[in-house]
Amino acid sequence: MKTNWWKKATIYQIYPRSFQDTNADGIGDLPGIIQRLDYLAFLGIDAVWLSPVYQSPNEDNGYDISDYQAIGSEYGTMEDMDRLIEEAKKRNIRIIMDLVVNHTSSEHPWFQSALQSTESPFHDFYIWRKGVEGQPPNALQSNFGGSAWTLVPELGEYYLHLHAKEQPDLNWENKKMRQEIYRMMNDWIEKGVGGFRLDVIDLIGKEPDQSITKNGPKLHELLQEMNQNTFGEYDLVTVGETWGATPEIAQLYSDEEREELSMVFQFEHINLDKQPGKRKWDLKKLDPKELHQVFSKWQTELTGKGWNSLFWNNHDLPRIISRWGDDQNYRILSGKMLAIYLYFLQGTPYIYQGEEIGMINYPVTSIEEVDDIESRRMYDERIGLGYTEDEIIASINAKGRDNARHPMQWYASKQAGFTEGIPWLPVGDSTEINVAAALDDPNSLFYTYKKLIQLRKELPVITEGIFESIPTDNAEVLAYIRKNEGEKIMVVVNFSSEPNQFLLDTTQPIKEVLIHNYEKEISQTLLPYEAYAVLLS
Repeated sequence: MKTNWWKKATIYQIYPRSFQDTNADGIGDLPGIIQRLDYLAFLGIDAVWLSPVYQSPNEDNGYDISDYQAIGSEYGTMEDMDRLIEEAKKRNIRIIMDLVVNHTSSEHPWFQSALQSTESPFHDFYIWRKGVEGQPPNALQSNFGGSAWTLVPELGEYYLHLHAKEQPDLNWENKKMRQEIYRMMNDWIEKGVGGFRLDVIDLIGKEPDQSITKNGPKLHELLQEMNQNTFGEYDLVTVGETWGATPEIAQLYSDEEREELSMVFQFEHINLDKQPGKRKWDLKKLDPKELHQVFSKWQTELTGKGWNSLFWNNHDLPRIISRWGDDQNYRILSGKMLAIYLYFLQGTPYIYQGEEIGMINYPVTSIEEVDDIESRRMYDERIGLGYTEDEIIASINAKGRDNARHPMQWYASKQAGFTEGIPWLPVGDSTEINVAAALDDPNSLFYTYKKLIQLRKELPVITEGIFESIPTDNAEVLAYIRKNEGEKIMVVVNFSSEPNQFLLDTTQPIKEVLIHNYEKEISQTLLPYEAYAVLLS
């Protein structure tokens, strides 16, 4: 029986390479995750989104899968995976697999066979085209820079890769390929996973000859077929990564009557500090009012027609406190403000590992310190365009994906308790920022997250209520109401490091303070990053 348990759930993303190492090789592993399940249960989360742990050459840290049904040796074994699912279940935690079905690794046996001959039964599992006058078939560009086509001289054909050349795109026009994907997904469902996060799923309906990559005309037909052939009959959560989604498009994915996905990750709010018409590396100052308008739009337009995912961080994004909070003077207060603003919205919230203890960006001084393939390719591209090294490093420090990938900080000790070996990426300063310190401090950011997760379980209005934005007469003070027939919650936050005064368009008295990041009376003057949620009479 389906329950839509995920509407009240909070999901915790683990980047396994950086979570907990148990064998001193400097890489996190599945036994390490098992070791930390009690910590996650104490936080109160309902599911773990597990970034890829499949067999992979790791050109893109596991998002290039060479065997969907084998565990990468650096993470452990399939027996470890089975044990993780079992131990998590004992704690009422579900394991959500991160699944990449837009492309595979170039080392996948399918692609290795496809390279041998155009007559290979696997050749048409991928997308091939002849060149035009010695050039690629068209001008499609890879998301990592350069042409999206790579020539295989022996075959006289180019293959498509919307990411690295080591990540050839699968041909979703091929029914046999689709059936292999569905068979694999059903094997994972049989193992007892709680669902799937589907990487760049908006790309599978592409029509490369028309230069259409995102939101192709057959995308939703394909997702409905996937639903019918795999997870549709199970009580699972499915979330699609969709960089090009609008509220209208998100309704197509997540309207329950359409039988596609539970929800999508959309990134409109995440791109608000990007210069218009520029790439993500070209930055502008965030406008809190504009941010609030975007969240308000998604809350309003998906009500009753779909479902929101709520997040500030993931493995592809910089740490939110460094990005839109204040990681120097108000790390905890700004972290609490960001959490309070997000957690009373309708949708399913996602915590990225370390977010709950206020981990921050890890600045680098040279490209030699950077691991991320996207950042390194951007560096090469921009050096060629005449940017200075200082300009490029500043962009990487602001938006580079490595910021989120430095190891989890458990203790104020050498390597922060992540490993007894040499970590694959350096560990940040854990003197103050670590799990042990957060657990010992009743006023820590950790306990704010724990309280918010509990409130979401206790108050149906957060899941079911109507959203209403409230004017405040101040562009840096954001406010909204969630209401149903029995309850009304008001949330007010100061998205600034300066005190701010504001006016609220409501005269209803406060019945109860649900959460507040300052120990002071609520007034119409907000201190830096002050935030609260109250139950109104």
